Formats: sequence, structure tokens, C-alpha cells
Amino acid sequence: MNEVQAMLLAVDIGNTHAKFGIFDENGALVADWRAVTDHDRTADEWGVLVERFLALRGYRLAELRHCIISSVVPPATAAVSEMVRRYLHTEPLIVSAEIDIGIPVQVPNPAEVGADRLVNAVAAVKRYGAPAIVIDLGTATTFDVVSPEGAYIGGVIAPGLQLSASALFSRAARLFKVDFVFPPRVIGNTSATAMQSGLMWGYASLIEGIVARITAELGAQPTVIATGGLAEAMAEHTACITVVDQALTVDGLYEIWKRHHGS
Repeated sequence: MNEVQAMLLAVDIGNTHAKFGIFDENGALVADWRAVTDHDRTADEWGVLVERFLALRGYRLAELRHCIISSVVPPATAAVSEMVRRYLHTEPLIVSAEIDIGIPVQVPNPAEVGADRLVNAVAAVKRYGAPAIVIDLGTATTFDVVSPEGAYIGGVIAPGLQLSASALFSRAARLFKVDFVFPPRVIGNTSATAMQSGLMWGYASLIEGIVARITAELGAQPTVIATGGLAEAMAEHTACITVVDQALTVDGLYEIWKRHHGS
């Protein structure tokens, strides 16, 4: 087993994947992993899943003392929360607009904002300062905006690349699934490269266009942080992404937990 004492389990439950992070008593991220979000998975099944991943990293459930959860999937929120009570013997902190996250949320109805988007904004301010744009390439492609004053002020929600691709493949009888890779040229000379161009270069152009419009509205140059499955690929083929940070969400969860629990 590891000599460092594990402390906090941070969980971000998205529509497609759940992200887990383990922080030690000094606040260092010592392990992280992803799992498929199964809306029907029970509390005991989540417990077995977490226990197995922990064992692969050399930790045990008994070493965890606290838990914080952000989620956009209510059934999974309930199941994971019950898992935490049953196996960690503690009450999880659930992120929402109703708790103090450490930055102002300046939108008309904060309860409408997904918890993961708020968490990403908190991490962006802490790690990169303000203003900032967080691009999360998940089930949806979201752009979350932090003002020069450090407040969350809203963003943009677009269909995720995989959702768009699935709609294309399912509604066009003669088209077929392709890998999510950038073709060497924008002009595709086969059906496969033409679809790859539309998907990959299309989303690169979406990112560049939205970032440019947000920057113009902000009136200041933001740090642009990308996270999510295709973040590295998009960063390589766009000029507007400043940094890729795959630990952004779990780091934001740690910052919110620390705000509520101290040292």
C-alpha cells in the first residue's frame, strides 16, 4: 500500500463518463480514473467499482475520509451518495449553485447551470486566473466564461462531437462511422475523409469562432483551457487554446471541498 494517507474522493458524474480523483492529506492529486456512467448502477456496484480502481492504485476505501460530488445525472448522484455513506461512513458534499463555491455566479438562474460547469470555472480561476474560457469536450461541447473580475457569467452549449456524428451516421443511409481523427486536408477526396473533415475541422472552426466572439464580448484576452476526451486533438489543430488540463474538474472539486472543510 502507499505510504501517503489518502483523504478525499472527488467525483464528477457526467452523462457519458464519471471522473474520479483521490487527493492525499496534503492536497495532492495522487490517483484519477474514468468510468462509464451507468444510470442503473446501484450503490453497492459503485462501491465495488471504486474499490477495484483504488486497489489498482494501491489504496483502500478505508483510507478515504471525505467525498465531494458534482453531477448532472440525478439517479447516479443518489447511488454514489449512498455508496459514500455506506462504505466511507461520511456525508458527501454535493456541488450546486446553492452552496458557496468561492466565485460569484452572475446569471439570472444559477440553479440552471450544471455543477460540472461551475466546478470548472472555480478551477480555472484558481489555476489560471481571470478572465478565462473553459472548453469541455464531452457529451456536449460547453464553453464556460469567467469575467475579468473572476465571476462566472455564463457560456455556450453545443452538441458534442460524438452526438453530432451519431446523428449524421444514423440519418444518412449511405454514410458510415469514421474514426475521430483529423484528415490531412480540409477537402476530403473520399467519403471517409470528407466526413472526418466535417466533424474534426468543423469542430475546430466552431471552437475558434466561439472563442473569438466570446473574447470580443469580454473586451479582454482570456486564458482558454480545454478539457475532455478530444481536448488534446483540438488543441493541436487550433490556435486559440492556451492549455489542456484533464484534471481541471477534479481540481475544482478539491478547491470547493477545501473551502467548506478548511485544512
